[in-house]
Amino acid sequence: MNSDSAADRIDVTKPHPARRYDYWLGGSANYPADRESAEMVAEAFPTVQISALENRKFLRRAVGHLAERGIRQFLDIGTGLPTAGNVHEIAQTVVPESRIVYVDNDPIVLVHANELLNSSPEGKTAYLEADVREPQRILTHPDLLDTIDLSQPVALILVAILHFIGDEEKPHDLVRQLREALAPGSYLVISHATGDYLAPEDRPATLEANKRSRVPFYLRSREEISRFFTGLELVAPGITSVTNWRPEEWRPHPRAEAVSMLGGVAHIG
Repeated sequence: MNSDSAADRIDVTKPHPARRYDYWLGGSANYPADRESAEMVAEAFPTVQISALENRKFLRRAVGHLAERGIRQFLDIGTGLPTAGNVHEIAQTVVPESRIVYVDNDPIVLVHANELLNSSPEGKTAYLEADVREPQRILTHPDLLDTIDLSQPVALILVAILHFIGDEEKPHDLVRQLREALAPGSYLVISHATGDYLAPEDRPATLEANKRSRVPFYLRSREEISRFFTGLELVAPGITSVTNWRPEEWRPHPRAEAVSMLGGVAHIG
């Protein structure tokens, strides 16, 4: 893994979703272009930082739940920059021998990948620099095949990534290709930005700010998001605001309107 060459490929003049998300999470691996893009979105959607934080909490709860249900392998596509509570940290706390493959297309994530590769001695992690738009490249990558066994159940994690894929790129087909490669007993975890909670009068400003941010994302309805789970058995409570997916009862959580993210977990039979 050559992080030096990865550093040479980072274009700091263009915002990137992983670095913008890092900024909202309070990280430091971001640049002026990323922060400018993030603030443009925040002008129209002031609670976007809350949304990012709640989405991350959803990821951790989903991983913990699946580890407790016996899942030992995780494929996290659209990993983003390392932060507290990465997938392997959550899963290996429950089952130390858990195996995790991380995937992201931003070279800066590769620079920080040692934090993602800090596996327990009993388990294993790997990092692939690849794009969700290349499902077959991911699924056949030697490092993936050396880390997880696709003939055994895997949790496929697509958290806060599919809303960067336009309809013309056929996101539902990309998910289908990934799903079909997984063994029975696997799970699919998705979170996705939605416009369902936006007031009609707020929608034009939000869409315009999104466009100007240079990292456009696509707000899909509950119906459109549910299509990613077609034919699968949803884990209760089904597709819901990420704040309401098995929340910790001991803490208050924001209103769904402040987060505008839907999430769900489904069993692949």
